[in-house]
Amino acid sequence: MKLYCLSGHPNKPCNVVTFKSVTLMLDCGLDMSSVSHFLPLPLVASHRLGSLSTWVPRDADSQLEGELRECMNRIFVDSPPEIGPPTSGLVDFAEVDAILVSNYLSMLALPFITNGTGFKGVVLMTEPTMQVGRIFMEELVEYIERTPKARHAYRWKHYLRSLPPPLSEVKGPKTWQQAYSLKDINAALSHVQIVAYNEKIDICGALKVTAVSSGFCLGSCNWLISSDHEKLAYLSGSSTLTTHPRPIDQTSLKNADVLIMTALNHTPMFNPDSMLGEFCVAVAQTVRSGGNALVPCYPSGVVYDLFECLSNHLDNLGLSLIPMYFVSPMAESSLAYSNIFSEWPCIVFCGHPSLRFGDAVHFIEMWGNNPQNAVLFTEPEFDFVEALAPFQPLAMRPVYCPIDTSLNFTQARKLISELKPGKLVVPEMYLRPPPSAPHRTDLTLNLEETPMTYSECQVLDLGIHRRLESVKLAPDLALALNPSNIRPGLSTATISAALHVQDNKYVLKPLEDEDTIHKLPNSYPYGNLSVEDLVQRLAQAGLTDARVEELPGVCIITLENEDVIIKISDASTHIICSNTKLREKLRDILLECLSSF
Repeated sequence: MKLYCLSGHPNKPCNVVTFKSVTLMLDCGLDMSSVSHFLPLPLVASHRLGSLSTWVPRDADSQLEGELRECMNRIFVDSPPEIGPPTSGLVDFAEVDAILVSNYLSMLALPFITNGTGFKGVVLMTEPTMQVGRIFMEELVEYIERTPKARHAYRWKHYLRSLPPPLSEVKGPKTWQQAYSLKDINAALSHVQIVAYNEKIDICGALKVTAVSSGFCLGSCNWLISSDHEKLAYLSGSSTLTTHPRPIDQTSLKNADVLIMTALNHTPMFNPDSMLGEFCVAVAQTVRSGGNALVPCYPSGVVYDLFECLSNHLDNLGLSLIPMYFVSPMAESSLAYSNIFSEWPCIVFCGHPSLRFGDAVHFIEMWGNNPQNAVLFTEPEFDFVEALAPFQPLAMRPVYCPIDTSLNFTQARKLISELKPGKLVVPEMYLRPPPSAPHRTDLTLNLEETPMTYSECQVLDLGIHRRLESVKLAPDLALALNPSNIRPGLSTATISAALHVQDNKYVLKPLEDEDTIHKLPNSYPYGNLSVEDLVQRLAQAGLTDARVEELPGVCIITLENEDVIIKISDASTHIICSNTKLREKLRDILLECLSSF
């Protein structure tokens, strides 16, 4: 059993597991951190963004002119934003039998995996995950396609060493790609097979996968992957908090041979309940002072909790008449800008939280010069300083209150102790404190037994190998058996048969080769070998110089006069002797010590 890591971002996981000739992809998250290096795409032409100075390295080609612009000593790419799909060179996507999707945040790279790669497998997810995930992907496409750029910048990627940081420090920009289209989304979702919680799905006749509730968001799940004798649990984007979704199913995850855990809390230093309270207080203070509150957000998820809690908070303060708007191209109730009057205090929820595209860009441009206004960041995925960089100088007040209900490290440690996995596998960075708090060892998976770890582009042997396999008997072979009772409830029978293997299914069928049948032994030995009995029988056969040495896990009998060594362990016995006739004699003596049938 091997694991291939295709993503360097644990909260945007994409891993592949191979076992029993089956290849499974665990999530296909899309890391969008690359968009922070691009200028925003305003819905309405922005004079400020359009007048930013162009920037060209000294040793650059003249054709690079216009690809880069400078804002407050920070260099941005003036081009449609590009995103980094999962690593494609480590695994052949055409060989992937199934993709298991845990939640709608972990499926946004799906078109990059299924389209144009030869993928022929199935994509498994719950109904809510597919519906909400589709909304997320279609909104992304709508945001980018409705604000097209005249040119696509790419030459800057050849001059990284000449660029200032942080642009010079970007990883693998030549692998970045433009966003997919609606056609791409539909093609990717055509592979989807909807599953219900606790429904067992057969994969290639070798494994069964089961979705169990993870408690994180609507339709989210963890996955059980099992054969007849092995069990792997995949835990991604889970929560033990009491929230709207169905509670996490812990029982099904217990006692797995391997537990892969990822997508823990993105901002573990921030308590989600405290952040929700701070959010409501900050919004109320803003509108009370006559300002507007802008909340860049996704079209689903925590935004609904924000609406509910904020409504109650404003009601209690007598501010129930303050209007709240949810603006999204995917929302039926989207409102035109003409209905949102900047001269009246209001609260606007709109996307995208990266502030590189979407309606939020327009509101930043419209409200950014007024210090009474505030922009509130609740999505933990994006650094608010990076998000606001191309809008500087900005008078609008930023408020950072990230809300992430997924497992924090304390909750994860408790859950691991309850699940009792045989082996634990986690991203390598979970064993190190975050860079912003290098002394906070409590923000790590500090466990008694160090787990196995992985990082991007690494192949990890999980140490689980097939030791047992279920085999079926052909009906005519079963009828021919003559079982012998060993003890009450246990019978044995000799079977001489041919093993047929096809599509990970094993079947014993009657022998048809007469030569093979005649070569079969007359009896079969079984039982434990008694060293004392063997030494006595050796002495009776004239081999009286046997010396016995007991070592951990092995017993060694030495016959010095005959230059013979016999090694006996729990699983095997080896006779080391250069004399063929003597070796056969020793074999017969050893077999006399065993029972047979």
